[in-house]
Amino acid sequence: MSELRELAMTSKAWPFEEARKLVKRFAKNPPASGYVLFETGYGPSGLPHIGTFGEVARTTMIRRAFEAISDIPTRLICFSDDLDGMRKVPSNVPNPAALQEHLQRPLSDVPDPFGEYDSFAAHNNAMLRRFLDTFGFQYDFISSAEFYRSGKFDEILLRCVEKYDDIMAVMLASLREGRRATYSIFLPISAKTGRVLYVPMKSVDAGAGTITFDDEDGEEVTMSVTGGQVKLQWKPDFGARWAALGVDFEMYGKDHSTNTHIYDKICRILGAPAPAHYVYEMFLDKEGQKISKSSGNGISIDDWLKYASAESLSYFMYQKPRTAKRLHFDVIPKMVDEYHQQLRAFPEQDLKARLNNPVWHIHRGQPPVSDMVVPFSMLLNLASASNAETKEQMWGFIRKYAPDATPETHPGVDAAAGQAVAYFHDFVKPDKTYRAASEHEQAALQDLATRLSNWDGDADGDALQSLVFSVGKDHGFEPLRDWFKAIYEVLLGESQGPRFGGFIALYGIPETVALINNALAGGLLKQESSGDL
Repeated sequence: MSELRELAMTSKAWPFEEARKLVKRFAKNPPASGYVLFETGYGPSGLPHIGTFGEVARTTMIRRAFEAISDIPTRLICFSDDLDGMRKVPSNVPNPAALQEHLQRPLSDVPDPFGEYDSFAAHNNAMLRRFLDTFGFQYDFISSAEFYRSGKFDEILLRCVEKYDDIMAVMLASLREGRRATYSIFLPISAKTGRVLYVPMKSVDAGAGTITFDDEDGEEVTMSVTGGQVKLQWKPDFGARWAALGVDFEMYGKDHSTNTHIYDKICRILGAPAPAHYVYEMFLDKEGQKISKSSGNGISIDDWLKYASAESLSYFMYQKPRTAKRLHFDVIPKMVDEYHQQLRAFPEQDLKARLNNPVWHIHRGQPPVSDMVVPFSMLLNLASASNAETKEQMWGFIRKYAPDATPETHPGVDAAAGQAVAYFHDFVKPDKTYRAASEHEQAALQDLATRLSNWDGDADGDALQSLVFSVGKDHGFEPLRDWFKAIYEVLLGESQGPRFGGFIALYGIPETVALINNALAGGLLKQESSGDL
């Protein structure tokens, strides 16, 4: 056994913990298909959000961890439930009123409100695939509508007819009394209206493979369950899909966790072993509410990529999957800087530590070298202090701090500089609130400006930080954090800020002196009131 495999078998990194469970699952009997099948499911009822991406990213991390400790091949499929009826019109699409007449029709039959694809589902599926391709995921895409309508699901549907009573018994035990009277595992699609019907079955004929029900106009209809004329309710669909595809692993959110035993039982009734599971906690918006595709209260992948790298998003997804986390714009700077901290730590770590480092799982064990000579949080403060409009302005400061860095040699810094400018203008600038310094603070700030003007050493962040500390102590700030808070609020318009010595080194000593003098003269307050900030 290789050293990597040996250490991975005891690693506490959660992808390896889940991968080891799969190794144990197939220790005696390898999968009949010859590969371990990982699946992720997606409902295209609205524009894809980061939660969707996270499910694929995390599943891929477990898949790669499994490949590091097992010789069994793997496959990942991304399954879109695009035959589901549109239950409500999303609020974040053009002209939502025009979709009202298509309620309850399969998403694959609803017109694309963006006018780009054959259907709303096709639009959302294309967006999802573009996002997944951007991140280099290896997967096979399956459309539920195509799967049902092409006949690929016919065999399992006929088996559902044969096992109708057994599956119904599982479902009825989980339903309230009032719902039991009208429930059926089958949802016929009306040949007259094209809508997915939630109607009780009058009869189910296992021999003929048909169901009988009353259509919307009251007419009795007998219909074959094959060929995409009928789909399964979502809970039976979970179990049936696992059985039909031979799924070995699926991850899903906590909102599904109470149904796991139902999915498993149905899968077994249909003759297949239930897959392994991993349940993750939900993502929350800035108000602490669950994010939703239809309400659009989450962050899209494009939103994140406007302000930060793709890798920082993967890093966010790695963190504590079983802990509910706020997924809002304010988490982005921290994720960028922590990701690069882990990149910088990786080369000096032994193999055991590397296997526990998130970047091993993000980059399949071969992370790049970080070129972030300036932390993202510092770039944000630089953009704030200089009111930067372009990343070229930012490079004027970056070159003073790191003379050998260029956009060509440090593409990560170059991208981050532009992203920091965008983040500053969209999130920091609107909330900046400057205040005037008190007499005590004025004296200290003037002293700091004087000492900086007389500085004859290098622009070393540590040395400059010591200078800032000395000024605070000499002027009797107790605790010293009040001194730094005054600096941030008077000079940067924020209650928190960077390690100020490092900021001075990056922004420039003369520029910092000018910033202090402008603030003491009331210039920043005038700019704020005029809206020039």
